[in-house]
Amino acid sequence: MKPPPAAPQYQYFTLTHPTPYVSHVEIYRPESLNSFIEPMWLELRKVFAYLSDDPSTRVVLLSGAGPKAFTTGLDVKVASQSILSPQIDTNSPVDAARKAMRTRRHVADFQDCISSIERCEKPVISAMHGYCLGLAIDISTCADVRICASDAIFSVKEVDIGLAADIGTLSRLPKVVGNYSWVKDVCLSARLFGAEEAKGVGFVSGVVVGGREEVVREGIKWAELVAGKSPVAVQGTKELLNWSRDHPVADGLRYTGVWNSAMLQSDDVTTAMTAGMKKKTPTFEKL
Repeated sequence: MKPPPAAPQYQYFTLTHPTPYVSHVEIYRPESLNSFIEPMWLELRKVFAYLSDDPSTRVVLLSGAGPKAFTTGLDVKVASQSILSPQIDTNSPVDAARKAMRTRRHVADFQDCISSIERCEKPVISAMHGYCLGLAIDISTCADVRICASDAIFSVKEVDIGLAADIGTLSRLPKVVGNYSWVKDVCLSARLFGAEEAKGVGFVSGVVVGGREEVVREGIKWAELVAGKSPVAVQGTKELLNWSRDHPVADGLRYTGVWNSAMLQSDDVTTAMTAGMKKKTPTFEKL
């Protein structure tokens, strides 16, 4: 019998398994406060595509390496020499429409990379600490659950570099917090806001006293709790919640009925109910 294939190795992310069925993804560019360059978001898509299909993963924890930052967003110095200031061959000038199409395709690919977190079939909890700027908001709004350390400092930073946030924040943040006035406040001003304000508006569901170590520890506890549930039930719940968020109630009810007409046939239902009646911890097969 062949051993299972080894987990892939990544340049800008570390992948560990602190407890059974929990995968911990750590953004790893601490020397630059985990700021993103293009190879990083391309690699991010690969990480979450792998975890989405990995039967040994039921929950994903996402955090940032180093004590100072979850991520400070786009590496503006590098981006200013590339994506924010694309080089045009002066010997073969490109007209505005063609330049716009090329930029649109690039932005769409960038968006798709970050959206891989939301597309991941497994629930993702984002455990944030320190500086969480710009792209940090795009990334965390793709997660299913957000918690932060008490030292977290947030900002929708894009207007300060002369552009409207275009990787997901303006589309997802209003649905996350449900307060359009506050969303416009932070997006138009790029002002800093802290952990307690983030919790007050519902951007995060919990604040952990301390920094990186403390919030990661709390994130692992939540991930371990969810990983012990039926993967059929958990992944179905994520799918149905995301669908219902983007569709009318009637459509959500219909989709839920169709979904569960198949999923209720799973052995996990009997396993969970029997374990509950016997007051035992259920064990579920890999999915």
